[in-house]
Amino acid sequence: MKTGSHLHGFADFREQARRSLPVRVFDFIDGGAGDEAGMARNRMSYRDRTLTPRVGVDVRDVSLACAFPWGRAAAPFGIAPVGLTGLIHPQADRMLATAAARANIPYIVSACANTSIEDIAHASGRAPWFQFYMPSSGRWEPLIRRVQEAGCPTLVLTLDAAAPGRRLRDLRNGLSLPLRTGLRDLLRNPRWLHDQKRGPPLGFPNLPGAESLSRGTSFSELMASQTGGAMSWADIARIRAAWPNTLMVKGVMDVRDAEQALALGVDAIVVSNHGGRQLDCSPAPLHAVEGMVQAGVRPEALLVDSGVRSGEDIVKALHAGAGMVLLGRAFLFALAAEGPQGVERLIQQLLAETRTCMRLVGTARIEDIHKTLGS
Repeated sequence: MKTGSHLHGFADFREQARRSLPVRVFDFIDGGAGDEAGMARNRMSYRDRTLTPRVGVDVRDVSLACAFPWGRAAAPFGIAPVGLTGLIHPQADRMLATAAARANIPYIVSACANTSIEDIAHASGRAPWFQFYMPSSGRWEPLIRRVQEAGCPTLVLTLDAAAPGRRLRDLRNGLSLPLRTGLRDLLRNPRWLHDQKRGPPLGFPNLPGAESLSRGTSFSELMASQTGGAMSWADIARIRAAWPNTLMVKGVMDVRDAEQALALGVDAIVVSNHGGRQLDCSPAPLHAVEGMVQAGVRPEALLVDSGVRSGEDIVKALHAGAGMVLLGRAFLFALAAEGPQGVERLIQQLLAETRTCMRLVGTARIEDIHKTLGS
């Protein structure tokens, strides 16, 4: 693995990850649903958004600290839930959680993580937020009790996974579990293969029943069997009554659904189209945020992901009305490119880029971005 002196942004991390990973693993991270038009719309929503700078503002002391009714963070961004990170490195979940804890930013562990929530909490020194899929059995109580006992402060109900997205790259590559390795991997990706052989077999300790799946199960089949339970508003109300800590719902794109969730006592909405990995015809979440703000949803109740690549993108999302921004692929590419040092490097780059952008547009505080720059 090269020194990270050449890793200056998302494109650099992505290219190094492409060189470091087998094609089927890189495509699993990089790809989306269908023809990947949804992914393209996600990116274009940020590329097309501009910010008009204000001048004459004292921006010598820029603060990224943010406070919400549900908690505080050192910066307005965090790590989105990403499953199957063990394909990158056996310790990936621990590495991501530890870097986030050191930086005091949120880390949401995926239900499809390859490390237990208890082990992640022990390794990082704090319990993560937990992404929850409704089990296909409909029995959610045991897992939620376990998450609460692990000390997780926030439960994130994922609502946009009633069926697995049709991800053509994974289908064409025949991605299945356990991942088959061979001579080609030894020749092209020796470090990756070495790490994989040293690690434990890939498992899903946070998905009860996943151990019963047969060898050769595709990731799509895994998702369908373990997370295919439909989650109704009645289910959300029951979970809200049973869960004493912060409750968020993820995958909400329509303002009517956001309003209904908040009316049920949900604390915050994660506006997301799953990074373009579920429904290829989905609109860009950044645009959905604007509609929710116009309907009166306040920034402290709005998080957004999908398509975020840089500190400038973070400021654009905050300007649109989000209170917190989540990144997924970027952190996986950083991890694949440079291990835990890459994750730390990306966090520092995002902090620096966000501060620089705030200075250049003329705002020194997160809460002042919309007021200073206008709509």
